[in-house]
Amino acid sequence: MTSILPRCRRIAGQRANRQRGAALLTAMVIVTLVATLASAMVWQQWRAVQVEVAERARAQALWILTGAVDWARLILREDARTGGADHLGEPWAVPLAEAQLSTFLAVDRDNTDDAPEAFLSGSITDAQSRYNLRNLVEAGSGTASAAEERVLQRLLDAVGARSDLAPMIVRGLRAATLASGQSSGAELSTDPPLMPERIEQLAWIGLDAETLALLTPYVSLLPVRTTVNANTAPKEVLAAVIEGLDLASADRLIQARQRNPFRNVAELDALLPQGVSAATERVSVTSSFFEVRGRLRLQDRSVEERALVERRNLDIVTLRRDRVASVESLGR
Repeated sequence: MTSILPRCRRIAGQRANRQRGAALLTAMVIVTLVATLASAMVWQQWRAVQVEVAERARAQALWILTGAVDWARLILREDARTGGADHLGEPWAVPLAEAQLSTFLAVDRDNTDDAPEAFLSGSITDAQSRYNLRNLVEAGSGTASAAEERVLQRLLDAVGARSDLAPMIVRGLRAATLASGQSSGAELSTDPPLMPERIEQLAWIGLDAETLALLTPYVSLLPVRTTVNANTAPKEVLAAVIEGLDLASADRLIQARQRNPFRNVAELDALLPQGVSAATERVSVTSSFFEVRGRLRLQDRSVEERALVERRNLDIVTLRRDRVASVESLGR
């Protein structure tokens, strides 16, 4: 009887120890679950805050970049009031260097302290300084122009592009024109490309990225047929649109216009080599289409937009706006 009591005590102690161990393990599991759930809740809250901050920054950037387009429209409207030729010595051609946004609000001293740490820059370029690929094909009939194809071929030779690109581009734009006009006929391919509106969309007709990067500084895609502005075009474009003009002579024209911009095509003709004349259906000294670029650095993000505007007398119409880049800077 005396030996049974100690054994019962040991068994009871072991049971109590097991119960305490189970209780401790249960408590640890509960603590782990609570910590996991709390961490998940904190992460979800942090993520929601970050999304809200990003959306607010994006909305602010878009509104500020809208102001940049309005700034460009104002400059182009004032330039239209003065009239005359468009050239690179005019105010619209001077880029807006990156400046802190608060400097634009300096007139209102109450707003400068609360202004966001944002930096704005922008530029206006003449879209008619490049050769307009829309000239290659008639918009209504889809008829390809052999004369304009020769212009494009001269441009491709001047920039060192492949010689087979000119007929490829003409075929692609003609197929897209016929398809957009819902024309019928045997010449229409079964899977025609969409009509490109931007240079990068020329990939739809078979141009690779390297070719697009090579052609981008020299060609454009504008809504209608346009001339090339001799006061803003690079020498490669001038040599292409003025038949018989070589690159050396085109370079001399650029040096001459830097001193005295051409006021009319007659002044340009006077400087051309003998036997060479600028066709007025391809060359002019005024422009109606301009490309506006605005770039905003807001805290740790950078947003850039590009807009195509058309100047119709004193009315500046925005035809298209594209987001070029939205980059989150790291390590700032």
